[in-house]
Amino acid sequence: MTVKLPLQIPLTNFFLSSSSTKFFQHHKFIWMASQSYFDYPTAASTDYPVPLSPPLPELSKEIEPHRALTASSKSALFTLERSHVIFEDEWLIAVNKPQGIYCESVLSSLPDLLNDSGDKVSELHLANRLDRDTSGVMLITKLHKVAAKFVKAFTDHKVRKTYLAFCVGIAPKWEKITIKSGHGRSKYGAWRVYAASDAGRKLPGGSLVKDMETSFEVLSVNGLECFKQVSDLQKDEDLVVVQEQSVIGCDLKKDQILVRASPRSGRTHQIRLHCQYLGIPIRGDVRYEGVYEWKGSKYDGHDLHAESLSFDHPVTGKPILLQAPLPSWAIQPLRSQIK
Repeated sequence: MTVKLPLQIPLTNFFLSSSSTKFFQHHKFIWMASQSYFDYPTAASTDYPVPLSPPLPELSKEIEPHRALTASSKSALFTLERSHVIFEDEWLIAVNKPQGIYCESVLSSLPDLLNDSGDKVSELHLANRLDRDTSGVMLITKLHKVAAKFVKAFTDHKVRKTYLAFCVGIAPKWEKITIKSGHGRSKYGAWRVYAASDAGRKLPGGSLVKDMETSFEVLSVNGLECFKQVSDLQKDEDLVVVQEQSVIGCDLKKDQILVRASPRSGRTHQIRLHCQYLGIPIRGDVRYEGVYEWKGSKYDGHDLHAESLSFDHPVTGKPILLQAPLPSWAIQPLRSQIK
């Protein structure tokens, strides 16, 4: 089913099922705090697209510099161990990147690990990048020609990625959803969500709005697993095409939601932005309205984990599935799947 958010209906929103001509009423969405997202004073006169997600919160401006300094110190001391390695052959090596470590530090520490086994280390390339506080699968190629093949594979959407995110917000009424929107830097340099129809339009800095698409699946709510079954309607996947500001509030009732995200595009902070837009910001992600303090604890980074990468091996052609060990915050909600 396709939904363009927000629907200008004051009390209820409706989703149209692809398997039925009927409308199915969902609980009402709550308008977000009365904060102006329109940080382009002359947007109309310059004809720049207007961001649909909020600007950076003040809390982020206080906490992020400290996190960056802490991560720089940790990264400078980081040493890659054999226990970090998920997969290795003569062309590739995949590692489980810890939270709070920069990708470049993982890459720079790899030669010491490979030298112990006599491998060639002069042509190492990052095949994928993870944000500083995102943990999980990080793939590195050992040869230039293999790196080039991965660039093409990612461009052609032949590499499938899944992530786990621990979110705090209003429990979704959907079980599976795909969200399509625009993505770009706003006037002040922050990454923001734009309308899907803005893709290709020019931004103040000269860059263009690009499309981004992410599919989400709810795995648990408040520690209880979601078992997906029964009717044909429930098997349908909602589709949100972003055209206006989100109407889903982030500051009312707080549920704990574990979701699996599968990004089709590879935009900077894509999953984090889409979680914010859907009203389920990631715990610890103060840049995008995630809670900093939760149930008596403060979080020094966001709870986002690169769970898996799957692709056809660029040399052998064999299907490869790389999976990182689960972080502690995902183990209990997924306990039945890992027994």
